[in-house]
Amino acid sequence: MIEEPQALDRMFQALSDQSRRDMIDRLGRGPASVTELAQPFAMALPTVMKHLHVLEASGLVLSEKTGRVRTYHLRKEALASVERWVAERKASWNKTFDRLDLFLADASTETTTE
Repeated sequence: MIEEPQALDRMFQALSDQSRRDMIDRLGRGPASVTELAQPFAMALPTVMKHLHVLEASGLVLSEKTGRVRTYHLRKEALASVERWVAERKASWNKTFDRLDLFLADASTETTTE
């Protein structure tokens, strides 16, 4: 399945920041409020909210508001898109390296028989 390039760009951009990756790691253990997600960071709450907005805009997380509490959830299917993209590249690279191994093995055999 081919992913929309812009969607993957947004996901990789969102994952390029360590704080956002830490938030993703935390959400991997279950939903969390903004306050819970902000707790381990030495940054102002508006900064945390900007990071969460980037994650939500990328499609990696969803939020819902109940009363005054906004809770974030990880969208595991979005991470599957990133994983699929990486797996496709890895498979292609492995084929290339396998062909190189065969070529070098053939070249080595030709050199030893001459």
